Amino acid sequence: MMRRWMLIVLAVLAVVGSARAASGRNFPPDNKNVRLTSTNLPIVWIDVDGRKIYRDNRITAHMKIIHNGEGQLNYADTIAHPGQTIDYEGYIALRYRGNSSFTSSDKKPYSFRPLDKPLEDGGTKKKVSILGMGKDNDWAILAPFADKSMIRDLLAFEVSRPWMEYTPQGRFCELFLDDIYYGVYIITEVVTKGKHRINLPDPGESGDTITGGYIMEVDRADEVTYVSKYHPVSDNGTAFTNKYIYFQFKSPDYEDLTQEQVDYITGRIDQMESSLWNYRPTGEATYEEYIDVTNFIDYQIAMEFGHNVDAYRLSGKFFKRRDSEDPRFKMVVWDMNLAYGNADYYEGWRTDTWMYKDNNIINNAYDLYLIPFWWYKLNTDPNYVAALKARWAQYRRTNLREERLLAVVDSLANALTSHGAEQRNSAAWPRWGRYVWPNYYVARNYADELNYLKQWLTDRIAWMDSQLEFDPTVSLRGDVNDDGEVSIADINAVIDMILTGDSSPNGDVNGDGEVGIADINAIIDVILNQ
Repeated sequence: MMRRWMLIVLAVLAVVGSARAASGRNFPPDNKNVRLTSTNLPIVWIDVDGRKIYRDNRITAHMKIIHNGEGQLNYADTIAHPGQTIDYEGYIALRYRGNSSFTSSDKKPYSFRPLDKPLEDGGTKKKVSILGMGKDNDWAILAPFADKSMIRDLLAFEVSRPWMEYTPQGRFCELFLDDIYYGVYIITEVVTKGKHRINLPDPGESGDTITGGYIMEVDRADEVTYVSKYHPVSDNGTAFTNKYIYFQFKSPDYEDLTQEQVDYITGRIDQMESSLWNYRPTGEATYEEYIDVTNFIDYQIAMEFGHNVDAYRLSGKFFKRRDSEDPRFKMVVWDMNLAYGNADYYEGWRTDTWMYKDNNIINNAYDLYLIPFWWYKLNTDPNYVAALKARWAQYRRTNLREERLLAVVDSLANALTSHGAEQRNSAAWPRWGRYVWPNYYVARNYADELNYLKQWLTDRIAWMDSQLEFDPTVSLRGDVNDDGEVSIADINAVIDMILTGDSSPNGDVNGDGEVGIADINAIIDVILNQ
């Protein structure tokens, strides 16, 4: 009997040891003994049963997410705390994702697709809602590592969301892989087609249907690509004839496109690039037929405000609808973890330069991937620059008001610190006071990192204000309620003042010394002429 029990124990230990050895291949944290009791963040368990996760091929895994709702705690001990809300539980097709975020980070990001059953049983992907985000079948789990604040990607999304047609949503979470605590991650939507994402039909075979929809990306030459007929240019417009711009086919995938569809979308890119390449400040801006200028301005503001070292040249996602709906290309913000002063190369730490002019620096470092000439050309158009300045003023009066921006930073950071998530992540991945590629500033602790980020943002805003001729001390005429814009809400504010006898100078829009009907007319005039 004793021998039998000994064999059982040895067998169990062998299985556990094998699973642990296998899980060691899945890049575990430095400290695998961090404990999580309760957290304000959703808890995600991924179980691969000790199998190796791959970068190129998906494996079947099981995922469970507990999220009891905003303001509620989530508990890792589901036996002691039964009845918790399960946001999702089921099979997923799992793999690693990312380029530099994978190769240069100890903490790896993932891609997953919910499944109706295991891949081995013929499972197919299914659309599900994750943490309140719209139903879809393609998701990412970002792994903030080089970004020690862990908020830069979500901060970029929040800056862009009010302006861009589509900006991904993301949620912080704490993740376990095979019961080992891996730290703080971000579950996000990815830039794909979908009812709750970029709502595009698949392209057809002819006529209007072949003109949309497509999602493309300016990126590396590591997938099937289309090579631009035009080269990147220096900061004075001289072409780098030994460098190229590469476009990847993101949706539909290249192998799912017919030759006619490939010919159409690459031909449309040719037309757009030709209109930009041939633009001269004294000529007609025919490029407006091919790009949504306001969208491109919003994208430029997002990239430049972040001073993102990957800006324009990597993860530069853009899409096209059918001509009958909108024939112009539009950009989407993605991948900003190296932005906001986080990079020690290509002068990414600076607050006083334009990133779209950075090709000289990038080329001198012998990088293969330079910034497309589009952005140089656009910024030679006086009308584009005037519109850029006006749009910056709108941003600065609304979601980029300094106090509002810093409040967003504090809110995101508070989600990570209020119930210990950041502390647990730092215990699993101890990196404070240590250089992590490509940090420009090596913070001593989380508070130090936040202080650096806030000061960088403040300095960047001030420099862009000076360059784009925005004076934050000048009030916007008609902005009675001081929300940064002129709208019907300001008319209502003046009506309230009239009814209550409030003669606040803020309501005296027309400057006649009193608050009355004439001020409502003045606000209407501002609205009509915006």
